[in-house]
Amino acid sequence: MSETRSTSRGRSRHRRRKTALLAGIPLALTSAGAMAYGGVFGVFGADAQPEASAASATTSARTASSALAGVTDVANGFASVNALGQNGTYGGRDGQTVTVKTLADLERYATASEPYVIVVAATISMNPVGKEIKVQSDKTIIGSGTSGQIVGGGFFLGQGVHNVIIRNLTIRDAYQGVWNDKEHDFDGIQMDGAHHVWIDHNDIRHMADGLIDSRKDTTYLTVSWNKLSQDNKAFGIGWTENTTADITIHHNWIRETEQRNPSTDNVAHAHLYNNFLEDEAGTTIKSSYGNYSRGKTNMVLENSYFQGMTNPVVRDATATLVQRGNVFSGTSGKNESGGSGAAWDPKKYYAYTLDKAADVPALLKSGAGPRSSVARASGGTSGATTTSAAATTLTVAADGSGQYRTVQAAVNAVPANNASRVVISVKPGTYRELVKVPSNKPHVTIQGSGGSRKDTTIVYNNASGTPKPDGSGTYGTGGSATVAVDADDFQARNLTISNDFDEAAHQDIANQAVALRTSADKVLLDGVIVSGDQDTLLVDTASKDKLGRVYITNSYVIGNTDFIFGRATAVIDKSVITLKKRWNGTSAGYVTAPSTAANRKGILIANSTVSGDVSDRSFYLGRPWHAGGDASLDPQTTVRNTSLSAAIRTTPWTDMSGFSWKADRFAEYKNTGAGSGAASSERPILTDAQATNQEVADWLGDWTPTAG
Repeated sequence: MSETRSTSRGRSRHRRRKTALLAGIPLALTSAGAMAYGGVFGVFGADAQPEASAASATTSARTASSALAGVTDVANGFASVNALGQNGTYGGRDGQTVTVKTLADLERYATASEPYVIVVAATISMNPVGKEIKVQSDKTIIGSGTSGQIVGGGFFLGQGVHNVIIRNLTIRDAYQGVWNDKEHDFDGIQMDGAHHVWIDHNDIRHMADGLIDSRKDTTYLTVSWNKLSQDNKAFGIGWTENTTADITIHHNWIRETEQRNPSTDNVAHAHLYNNFLEDEAGTTIKSSYGNYSRGKTNMVLENSYFQGMTNPVVRDATATLVQRGNVFSGTSGKNESGGSGAAWDPKKYYAYTLDKAADVPALLKSGAGPRSSVARASGGTSGATTTSAAATTLTVAADGSGQYRTVQAAVNAVPANNASRVVISVKPGTYRELVKVPSNKPHVTIQGSGGSRKDTTIVYNNASGTPKPDGSGTYGTGGSATVAVDADDFQARNLTISNDFDEAAHQDIANQAVALRTSADKVLLDGVIVSGDQDTLLVDTASKDKLGRVYITNSYVIGNTDFIFGRATAVIDKSVITLKKRWNGTSAGYVTAPSTAANRKGILIANSTVSGDVSDRSFYLGRPWHAGGDASLDPQTTVRNTSLSAAIRTTPWTDMSGFSWKADRFAEYKNTGAGSGAASSERPILTDAQATNQEVADWLGDWTPTAG
């Protein structure tokens, strides 16, 4: 950090009631994947049911119309079997259709005794966090395009609840900062003794306990075409001594999860096929096992794909497991089958068609999870086609299959002073280029179109001391950024932004090397990786007198020295901060270096994890950067409700360039883990009263981050 970056604030902000944040909404992705719905369902995309202007929930008598998603088609797998007085699973087909945008309306209709098709057409935040709506029988709950989001909670189906369809939703972010959380039973979908349930084409991630729990003899359940990710426990089944449940699990993409992938305990007939289990290399999440046949389970496992998994298939001595046609790539440990149970054939219960195991990764990367719009199915388990979203989208592909070959070319194509959002959809690949979004191009989203944020990478290797090619000097710290954002209302998601400057090879020049620099207001980063060494993420403002707010969620920030720094008002929420060794293998570093102006908010790390493969007690949480020696600055970092590894020093703050941290604003609140500690003169801890003024909403003011 060699440049002067001071700020000031010319206005005050009145206190207000804090509201839940509606952040991290994934935008529609055009996909070649498939959904075999059996009809045209117009709540996806442009054919969505019109909203009443004066109400948050609307009803429609068009219950027989093909414009109603999830009404005319019927579940597959065991959910389609006639049993227990229920003829298959068709949800709220026989009731009214309502469109909901509030928690009150969603709960009203989901808990009603009458059948309903409930179309979720907004992001709905649970209050309190962890709330699970108690869904009653004969319901279809389905997202409208990709706008149906449930944040901070989920659904509960109790004993005897039946004939329920949950489709096309994103259910996310009840995570409370503890990876293997034993305190908070906050699931995405929990079923206790339910039957005839179809869970289809959802994205469920980052919860406090399980993503899906099927318990207490829940049966005639089909779980299909879902994305399950970013959680310690993916999908647990069982929890009784009975062996009566019949369950089908097919075409699910399970990744970045440690256990219960799924764990299947005492299930009479468990049919798992065409699933993709992926342990992504390079993340802190490591699988302990994959598919697990426990107790007296009788499992048939067919044509699934296991990538990098530890113990991909595990069987108890009392269980039965038949494997057919599975692919194992880069796996290790147990891969078991056998048992003394009676062989059974799923086709005696229902019809199904297997996709080739080798095709499963590509099929699920393009087809699992919520869809933006759907066309008429053409047959088979994956024979439907999707139509593209109506949003303005520019496509980038290095191989020439998109509109542009580089990200910068797409940015250049955005009209100056554009009034509405432009999505730059970047196909998987590595894009070695510099990207700058100028201040006259607001409302831009750069979004990776791959299945993982690691599939699409924008990378370059400039450093502060790198000479410019025109001979006009060096880049300087801010100028070294791989991606530089000067435009307000910018968003990035589902990609990696990196600076891979080689410090070991260039010890002769200043080695500050920024991956991402923002100098704008209302910047939303959701589901990204920002990776570098020193000065990875520069959160700046356009000038000393301008406010710049940045909200980062569900993301990774990686570095070693002052790698989150600047004068912006920045929040890192529900994310992982990964500590990295220096170029010479030593462990020593600083997480934050704020240069905040007096009377302005600085850097807030909340509900997150700070860890990495470094030595114990080797990293500070932060130090005060008085950019340019400006004594009027009042740097601020608060770290709260966050898990700190033993890498954090017992005295986590330190001085910088002659300025004492004690003269500025550094504090913690209710952190956990080996790196946390008790309050002392060297470790300020906020009181409960102080902490009420240092919450996420205080940092963001009148801005609620939402996808455009």
